[in-house]
Amino acid sequence: MNNIHRPVLLAEAVTAMISGPSFQPNSAVLIDGTFGRGGHTQALLDVLGKESKLVAFDKDPEAIAKAQSLCDPRLQIIHSSFANIEQHIQRASVDAVLLDLGISSPQIDTPERGFSFRFEGPLDMRMDTTRGISAQEWLASAAVDEIAQVIKTFGEERFASSIARAIVKQREEGHPVQTTKALADLIASVVKTREPGQDPATRTFQAIRIFINQELTDLEKGLSAALNVLKAGGRLVVISFHSLEDRIVKQFMQAHAQVNIPRELPIRAKDLPQGDLEIIARVKPSDTEINENPRARSGVMRVAQKRGALV
Repeated sequence: MNNIHRPVLLAEAVTAMISGPSFQPNSAVLIDGTFGRGGHTQALLDVLGKESKLVAFDKDPEAIAKAQSLCDPRLQIIHSSFANIEQHIQRASVDAVLLDLGISSPQIDTPERGFSFRFEGPLDMRMDTTRGISAQEWLASAAVDEIAQVIKTFGEERFASSIARAIVKQREEGHPVQTTKALADLIASVVKTREPGQDPATRTFQAIRIFINQELTDLEKGLSAALNVLKAGGRLVVISFHSLEDRIVKQFMQAHAQVNIPRELPIRAKDLPQGDLEIIARVKPSDTEINENPRARSGVMRVAQKRGALV
């Protein structure tokens, strides 16, 4: 695994995926819904037999190029969001699905991608640079109310309205925000207080990135698609890095863990019929991993297993 980025909760995710009752190392079908830079994919290939198959999805052309360099006949690479899993994968045919959400360290650390306020670069923020509008293009035309709503909803930023007004005011004065540093500086001039250790731009950059890439919409679609392609006994493993993502994952798993029964029916909680999923685990990074990689601190992995009779 030389020169492959090590993702958060690597060993834990691999263990969760290969521990389901439907998993057979010599004939398994697995999905890595977010290839990133290949850490999870390579670790999974290391434990799979020669007749197994691993399908890797990613929106990022750079990730796809990295995936193609692996040259493993067991690996199928698809340039698409994991939201589109069902367009490529047969229902009830997969032993485990992994969704490692958010952005990868290489994306953050590449100034040209525009994801980080720590580097000067074009304000792009697109995971798939072959389609869609960039953050710069959106900020150049969006109404102040729309910008404020995005920053508030996806960044949980209490100064969202002030930031949006400052962005539009500067645009109307003939100086639209075009770079990461320009946006970060503008936010810093508006946000006077912030949690200790957090840059004033953190929440706004997160919000714009999520909006530009439709990350939460893709997550909701991807979770449903993953459940549909899993076979009985298959595992759904999701790693998230902020509360908006984790809340969606948690609620999805809980909603599918039991069948909703009208409250007026005389059924006790312990007698409720089971749903499609059994919740298996919630895992946080160890202190050792956090010390080695501070970015792991916010990570949380949730694991669920699809119910049903094994074939």
